[in-house]
Amino acid sequence: MKVKKITFLYLLLVTISHGYAQKRSNYIESLPSVEVELNMIAIPSGSFLMGSPENEFGRNDDEGPIHNVSIDGFWVSKFEVTWELYNLFVEKALNNREIKDKGTEVNLNPDAISGATIPYVDMSLGMGLDKDFPAVNITQMAASKFCEWLSSITGHYYRLPTEEEWEYIARAGSNQSYFFESNDPSKLDEYAWFSNNSDGSYHKVGLKKPNPWGLYDIYGNVAEWTLDQYNSNGYLNSNTPFELSINEYPVVVRGGSFKDKAQHLRSASRLASDPIWKQRDPQFPRSKWWFTNAEFVGFRVVRPYASPSPEEYYQYWIKN
Repeated sequence: MKVKKITFLYLLLVTISHGYAQKRSNYIESLPSVEVELNMIAIPSGSFLMGSPENEFGRNDDEGPIHNVSIDGFWVSKFEVTWELYNLFVEKALNNREIKDKGTEVNLNPDAISGATIPYVDMSLGMGLDKDFPAVNITQMAASKFCEWLSSITGHYYRLPTEEEWEYIARAGSNQSYFFESNDPSKLDEYAWFSNNSDGSYHKVGLKKPNPWGLYDIYGNVAEWTLDQYNSNGYLNSNTPFELSINEYPVVVRGGSFKDKAQHLRSASRLASDPIWKQRDPQFPRSKWWFTNAEFVGFRVVRPYASPSPEEYYQYWIKN
């Protein structure tokens, strides 16, 4: 009997310990020597039905078939990446700063990472480069290189979200068109900047209500890059958790923007990137880093609970 009691207590303690080990908390990533922070929200593991039913208002054929997806837990940035944060990467402002309490997931020299060129025009197109405005007109490769740079500065592994992860956090447990309970598009005004209320411009992040998981501007303001190559056939040909983009176009962009109507802000709505976004680029060859006509596209970052090994870093980072 005594042995059984000890065994039971041991198993109970192991179970409790394991349960606590699975819990994660929100955190703030403080960057060295600057008053710029990255707020990260803990997202639980789970599963959801990805895609939209054929009778959903505004649905496109590329949003199906509906299929069950399992997601491992991760952190995601509370806000879209801002100019204040992105310009630290462009200007290489932190590359030679001494970093205290640096994470141990990533050990890279930031100077060895390709940096974005200084833009040749105002990439906000007059909408604002001040603190808290989202960074826009940035290519998917540039956004991914920012993640690589941020990882080297902090020692924590950051990357762009997969399309599955993006829809999971946008739904926040909902299986309707939108994450709010009423599913009424007229409620979007409380949560998003879109064609009805934006006055044709993006706005500072965090001014509208967050979704149930605490994420701001997941709909509207600016659309957001994912890692996935876009397939007009939807999910019929997908046999992997994500389709890492190997071609510059088309790539999946999610969330809709300040330019879009309500149906393009649905959780399942998808947009494919297009070469026309560089149509006014005067450079030859055209920039790897900047768009001239995609002031409606930005990004946010994720950090997986289970960080990859150094050999797997570039499984999610996009190479030059």
